[in-house]
Amino acid sequence: MTGLPALPRRSRAYDPNCTLCPRLATFLAATRRHHPDYWARPVPSFGAARPRIVIVGLAPGMHGANRTGRPFTGDHAGILLYGTLHQAGLASASHATSAHDGLRLREVRIVNAVKCVPPGNKPLAREIRRCNAYLAHELRALRRVRVYLALGRIAHEALLMALGLPRARYRFGHGHEHALGAAAWLIDSYHCSRYNTATGRLTAPMFRAVVAKACRRAGLAVAVDPTRSGRRRTRTKRAGAQ
Repeated sequence: MTGLPALPRRSRAYDPNCTLCPRLATFLAATRRHHPDYWARPVPSFGAARPRIVIVGLAPGMHGANRTGRPFTGDHAGILLYGTLHQAGLASASHATSAHDGLRLREVRIVNAVKCVPPGNKPLAREIRRCNAYLAHELRALRRVRVYLALGRIAHEALLMALGLPRARYRFGHGHEHALGAAAWLIDSYHCSRYNTATGRLTAPMFRAVVAKACRRAGLAVAVDPTRSGRRRTRTKRAGAQ
């Protein structure tokens, strides 16, 4: 398992040996047999311990996070995600290749609605509900969060479930901003999957604009002009809350 991260300890927010979802546990066991060099376990969250922005993804990709043991690492979706975070000054590098590549996130943490890779990249509703307890425990421990950035409708709905908020009050839509009380925001984006980027449903400028919104709502400087192909602005100091 050279190149894979160390196995985190079990907690209320993460269990490296979770088997609550029989279908997912069976799939992971088969994956470990066929790919003994893969992580093939529930994938832990990644990023700042006290973030101002939490990015909520769907689930590990079969040959990305499920292989490397780190969210959005080693797959196509991570190209746009980490490239944009780097342009925004939120990541130390623009590419994520392995858990030991030295990449660090600033003010950002990445979590998933489902921690185990699902067959066909499609978790079942009951699997999302079972895994939601882990997400809820993690979010309760993150006291400084100002913005939740949901990548896709499933992530949007899983986040609302974890926060105990009614789904009917917050309609998903790319670029939508939802006030969650006086101190936090939910911002929606289409998922940065290969399908969405290949079909043009989500473009790099669209995603940069959403990340810029998240930075502004989190009280962070917007390091990238979303209208100019990732050119950095000269302003780098922290912005006031907006």
